Amino acid sequence: MSITYLEAIREAQAKLLRDDQRVFIYGQDVGGNFGGAFKATKGLAKEFPGRVLNTPISEDAILGTAIGAAIQGMRPIVEMQFADFSSIALNQILNHAGTHYWRTGVAVPITVRLPSGGTKGSGPFHSQSMESIYAHYPGLIVMTPATVEDAYTMLIESVAIDDPVIYCEHKYLYYHLKADKLPDKGLPSGRARIVREGRDLTIVSYSAMVQESLTAVAELAREGFEIEVVDLRTVKPLDTDTVLASVARTGRLLCVGESFPWGGATAEIITRVTSQGFHLLDAAPQRLNAKDTPIPYHPNLWSAHRPNAKNIVAKARQLLRE
Repeated sequence: MSITYLEAIREAQAKLLRDDQRVFIYGQDVGGNFGGAFKATKGLAKEFPGRVLNTPISEDAILGTAIGAAIQGMRPIVEMQFADFSSIALNQILNHAGTHYWRTGVAVPITVRLPSGGTKGSGPFHSQSMESIYAHYPGLIVMTPATVEDAYTMLIESVAIDDPVIYCEHKYLYYHLKADKLPDKGLPSGRARIVREGRDLTIVSYSAMVQESLTAVAELAREGFEIEVVDLRTVKPLDTDTVLASVARTGRLLCVGESFPWGGATAEIITRVTSQGFHLLDAAPQRLNAKDTPIPYHPNLWSAHRPNAKNIVAKARQLLRE
């Protein structure tokens, strides 16, 4: 029996609640019978009474009180209904959670779950990918699981980490990605994974764009190209060594991310490769990101707004000719 990406997240939370009395889940509509906007906590309030808690509709207050609980020794998992809404709590996340250990020596072991990325018809307020914003600030770990297995093991790991973790789970993957079973343990966060080996070009990606990249690579393979795909898994810290080793094998680099281009994770990867591995490159590295506009509602416009397998193929062909 297969398990979806969303079910893996629910199972990880159930295991965490079961194994550690310090863990509680906190967010809008996560308790009762509703189970959150995407049902990631469905059934958990009944199984763990008093530990899956509904909150007021105030992201700033949600994060502030959860940070206070973490400082006092608890291990809160905070669910934002949409990643976009976490912007209301930036003061709490960036100025308090991210700096508290540096100011006081007291850890803030909090996990903030962000349902991220676009789906058809969601528009500009429910579709954003905010991993690059959080990666810009020190003191935060930013996870971007791209597989069912990582969705499970990395969420479990995030709660064990003493630093605040921004856990970016992609909404499109909730129902579109399945696995046969969940692993007992996975690759540690901060380590990238080579999901397909190749010799002609390296594609570095994360989250849902890994799946788009693999679809593109399958088409390019029919043309005789061997493309290596690297799943970053964690945007911060960034596994530069694995990326450099891949570029050393292929000589070409294409970075793909769903977030906006300015100041994005893809720009950081290219900067690191050109500064530390310029001699490895046979062509100028390229990147694909969402368009630098608000995210459109119409499904056709949304599809054209974000990177997809079709334009990854086109960009890769261009780079392979150079």
